[in-house]
Amino acid sequence: MGEKGDKSSNAGTLAAEEFLAKLGHLDDITSKKMFGGYGIFHDDNMFGMVNSQGEIFLKVNDDTKPRYEDAGATKHSRMPYYTMPPYIMEDHAVMSIWVEEAIGVAGE
Repeated sequence: MGEKGDKSSNAGTLAAEEFLAKLGHLDDITSKKMFGGYGIFHDDNMFGMVNSQGEIFLKVNDDTKPRYEDAGATKHSRMPYYTMPPYIMEDHAVMSIWVEEAIGVAGE
């Protein structure tokens, strides 16, 4: 999701569609347009977001945040979400682990 007042962009839409396609192996994943980007949900709990520039963020907690920081991820300005580094997106097995952890964090 973007900053207040951001408009939806093609980059955000394409990134959200690509991300959702990679999550096809998981049940109950949905998305919703929000604030110029997309919220990504599992069982109605938002665990991820895609901003209008196409950056993908996953929800973190105190236990998972250090891994994101060590990987060079950056924090969303106001929310407990960090970017998913591109190399993580390229490794389906690792991406799945990060996503499943974010789903768990969102369900806390």
